[in-house]
Amino acid sequence: MFTPEVTEHLKYYVYRLIDPRNGQTFYVGKGKDNRVFEHVRGELKSRDDEVSEKIQRIREIRVAGFEVAHVIHRHGMDEKTAFEVEAALIDAYPEVANISGGRYSDERGVMHSKQIIESYQAKEIDFQHKVLMITVNNSVLERESVYEAVRHAWRLSKSKAEQAELVLALQQGLVVGVFVPEKWMKATAKNFPGRPDRPGRWGFVGYEAPEEIAKHYLRTRLPDSMRKRGAANPVKYKI
Repeated sequence: MFTPEVTEHLKYYVYRLIDPRNGQTFYVGKGKDNRVFEHVRGELKSRDDEVSEKIQRIREIRVAGFEVAHVIHRHGMDEKTAFEVEAALIDAYPEVANISGGRYSDERGVMHSKQIIESYQAKEIDFQHKVLMITVNNSVLERESVYEAVRHAWRLSKSKAEQAELVLALQQGLVVGVFVPEKWMKATAKNFPGRPDRPGRWGFVGYEAPEEIAKHYLRTRLPDSMRKRGAANPVKYKI
């Protein structure tokens, strides 16, 4: 634990949690005071039915007789700078268990030069339907299809979601998938076999939009007026 004298010098910092068994970084975070140590304390208090991937890794390390390695990557920052560094590190370690990609990742995260050009030169979305737009992390799209990545599991207004005729999957502001939602359900293992319970979140079952509709939206970009810098919520509505 850090003493008050130490935390005074640290200010905001960005840290990595490392598995000592293989040297792998499995979580990136930002905070101040003793935030870096709270994950290990949280594992001891967690119930089996609320164990996340991060908590499961910490538990495995403890049961194996090791301790999580805590590395302070940058310190002495203000909060805004810490958010930027955190997001950049999450992008640099795609294997981490972070649920979200970090603030600003959907706007200014890792992109190939061709993606940068497309992101800023593509036509803005021409909304012809009531739509729900969901930003999906790059790391998730590397493991799953666009449909599987976008359909589960989100904090959103079910009443608004049910008004949407289409769900647009966004990757760093570009539309990469267009789907017709047939039914919205609570994000439980029963409703979505093979997925963990995510209390307070929702998912949908549906299908790819007809070709003509999909062509209208695919590879178009989110209007500048809807790009709120630093917005953490991946869900947007145009109802």
